[in-house]
Amino acid sequence: MIAQGKEKGKTQVSRKTTDGGTPVEESSSENGSFLTDLGYRAVLDLLPCYVSIQDAALRILFTNSQFEKDFGPGVGRICHEVYKKTAEKCPLCPVQRSFSDQKPHLSEETVRLSSGEWADLAVYSAPITDIFGNVRAVIEMSGNITKLKENHKELAFLGQSVAVVSHDIKNILEGLQGGAYVVDEGIKDDDMKLAGKGWNVVKRNIADITAITQNILYASKKRFSKYQEIYLEDLIDDVVNLFEKKAEDMSVNLEVKTNPALPGVRVDPPGIRRMLNNVLLNALEACKADKENRFHKVTVRTDFYDKRHFMIEVEDNGTGMDDATREKIFKGFYSTKGDAGTGLGLHVVDKVVMGHGGRVEILTMPSKGTTFRVILPMR
Repeated sequence: MIAQGKEKGKTQVSRKTTDGGTPVEESSSENGSFLTDLGYRAVLDLLPCYVSIQDAALRILFTNSQFEKDFGPGVGRICHEVYKKTAEKCPLCPVQRSFSDQKPHLSEETVRLSSGEWADLAVYSAPITDIFGNVRAVIEMSGNITKLKENHKELAFLGQSVAVVSHDIKNILEGLQGGAYVVDEGIKDDDMKLAGKGWNVVKRNIADITAITQNILYASKKRFSKYQEIYLEDLIDDVVNLFEKKAEDMSVNLEVKTNPALPGVRVDPPGIRRMLNNVLLNALEACKADKENRFHKVTVRTDFYDKRHFMIEVEDNGTGMDDATREKIFKGFYSTKGDAGTGLGLHVVDKVVMGHGGRVEILTMPSKGTTFRVILPMR
């Protein structure tokens, strides 16, 4: 039981135990004394956020330890020089607004940590006034919401991806059901040729839904690459073998040209495989969409780009692209195929290549074809 009373201007709190122990009395004045001895600096250092106090010139008067840990020493420096490494003030500076109207303010800011990383902050500012009500300084507290925004972005992208590809998934599921029915009928009639045709339909639809699912995962979720040394020729052969039947069905000649002098390279094999799958599929579909040429060919090449980089090229003589299309192809959900495309494939290509510290060059001309040149660093 807790009882409260006052004695000589002090608030006292007595706590009585009910288990037979000795009653314990604690004075709130003693707690206050403890906090005074601890000091406001120690209390602010315990906060899991960045705290600074600034004057009207935006000069930092105080920072807590969390601030110093991620931004370095700040006292005596101008806030935007510390936060953003720039001489320009923030357009809607919450500290200046608190000085102006003597009210608290909220904002979101993108800042640069001392490590060089960019971070998103939720910022709260409040005026510190003297006994006459004059604002002498402003305290600014901010929390790092980078991870929260990344998670929100991933969930939003995932939801949009599912909405975009739902029609494709529906068609694939109907294809699986149709293929399974043909397989069942073939087995029932002891007609293995018919069952084989049905099984090919099933395999094709499984491959399609696998590609869609992997693209959604690659596009919507941040992956951590696991590098290992591989011989690029082996990976290229594996991927090309998967597309040989599709290329044959499309009447496209598929060929590989690799430089045997290319040494082992350190890459993230699943990422490079997904990237190459998407570029190769895009090339085949560009050939299929081209009604002008009678002979279509897709060539996959690997070679040195320079002394510090290697390259993977996929060249087709399909429809090609104009400048406006080329500028948009890496944006999520942008597709030139209408309902037949998800707009995720080349977005994933760009994400994988950027994750490897590389770049993509596109050589294209309408009605002439396209070459995707992926340039990656030798590791």
